[in-house]
Amino acid sequence: MLILALASLSVKYRFCSTFYCTAALMNCKTPLLKAYCKSLEDNRFNIVLEKIKVVINDDTRYTKGCLNMRTQKCYAVKSNINEFLDISRRTYAEIVDDIAGMITQLGEKYNLPMKTSFSTTRGFFIQMNAEGIILPNGRLPSEFMKITKVKTTYSFTTADLIKMNERCQESLSEIYHITHIVVCKLLSETYEHIHCLYKLSDAVSMLDMLISFANACTLSDYVRPEFTDTLAIKQGRHPILEKISGEKPVPNNTYISEGSNFVIITGPNMSGKSTYLKQIALCQIMAQIGSFIPAEYASFRVAEQIFTRIGVDDDIETNSSTFMKEMTEITYIIQNANERSLIVIDELGRGTSAEEGVGICHAICEYLLNLKAFTLFATHFLELCHLDALYPNVENNHFEVQHIRSNSGNTEKIIYTYVLSRGQTGEENYGLKAAEVSSLLPSVIQDAKEISSSITKQIWQKHRSTPESLHQRAVYHLATRLVQTARNSQLDSDSLRMYLKGLRKRFEADCLAAVEATQVVTEE
Repeated sequence: MLILALASLSVKYRFCSTFYCTAALMNCKTPLLKAYCKSLEDNRFNIVLEKIKVVINDDTRYTKGCLNMRTQKCYAVKSNINEFLDISRRTYAEIVDDIAGMITQLGEKYNLPMKTSFSTTRGFFIQMNAEGIILPNGRLPSEFMKITKVKTTYSFTTADLIKMNERCQESLSEIYHITHIVVCKLLSETYEHIHCLYKLSDAVSMLDMLISFANACTLSDYVRPEFTDTLAIKQGRHPILEKISGEKPVPNNTYISEGSNFVIITGPNMSGKSTYLKQIALCQIMAQIGSFIPAEYASFRVAEQIFTRIGVDDDIETNSSTFMKEMTEITYIIQNANERSLIVIDELGRGTSAEEGVGICHAICEYLLNLKAFTLFATHFLELCHLDALYPNVENNHFEVQHIRSNSGNTEKIIYTYVLSRGQTGEENYGLKAAEVSSLLPSVIQDAKEISSSITKQIWQKHRSTPESLHQRAVYHLATRLVQTARNSQLDSDSLRMYLKGLRKRFEADCLAAVEATQVVTEE
């Protein structure tokens, strides 16, 4: 790869010299462009280029295919640079020609359509399409070995071909070794001019970025952002979604100031919360690196850091669960954020129970509220929306959806508008509605609705296990353990007897608890 990088350097330099050093760049009045134009005229580029052109072939480049790459590496260095390299390459070429000739002779000998193939693992081998060909006794000749067949294509080799592959590999190793020596010598000669190459890469990357910015602001309906003490975006759009989506995304407004620096965003699943959060972060980055952004108007407060907590992945490398990873990332945000930060948090607390999630989110929100950082907090915990009654700098926004009933009136369909509005969402049970859109069984969805309704009415909080249910649970646990023991037990007789006695004692204790519960109910 080092050889190919050196070979492509001359191409890159020609591109720089013919494109960047144009009259347009020469006549620029901007000090930055003048400086880059001057750096591209450095005479050391020609010195490095000439040294490379003396050693490396101009047509050497990265190509697809293992055999093509092998050929490019073999002939990357020009001939007459190293006598031993030339001899090794002639030997390699003769072996390859001998392999091709031998396979041609084998095809003529057996009157079979053989062709030469190559792979990194097998080297050169023989392939043959057997479609429409009748083999004697249905087999290939005994001379061929390591035969494999995929559909109608045979792959095989011979003892002589294996030996020739070994000779070819020895010659190839010698070529690589000598080439490496030649390239290392070339590198040592260019080390004294290495600083100009760093300048070249810096100039090319910067000019490439400026051209990209110029294309974005002239070929797209982007707007030049302002920098104030507020984050205000009118009709902002996601810069990536806008390019990859078949239709134009729905634009939304954003307003965050020191007086309302904490925005809680609610809405059903798939309504656009995560996309909106990423959109704000991307637009902030684009504005601060000097690019126009996709909006009708944009004003940003310069952010010293942008912190995000998005995603529900665990981390197997650190043995961290989803919830532990959430807590680790939010801890980093709390320890490093300040009043000049932009914080984007998407559905924190999903990795634990609803009660604990609400408590953790509420405490974290109150801590972040004291920082005065610009914070966008998307959540399904609607209890957090009541923070606006306690803190005047909290704003509630939500994504609107529409409900359309079928002609029969039995089913209801959700239409996502992707429009952000003020206030908290008024949607209830939108998780169940999203499940209806999926392929989940209707019976399962109906059961989920009934259970959700019961929980909503707080029946489960007031429910207490009856004596009958306790007895049934004891019988169920005993039965399942006995079945599991019968199916999977590998205990000896004594150990099995002890285990069964333990099951009996546990069952008797459970039955006693059911009897005591009956007495309590009777007394009440």
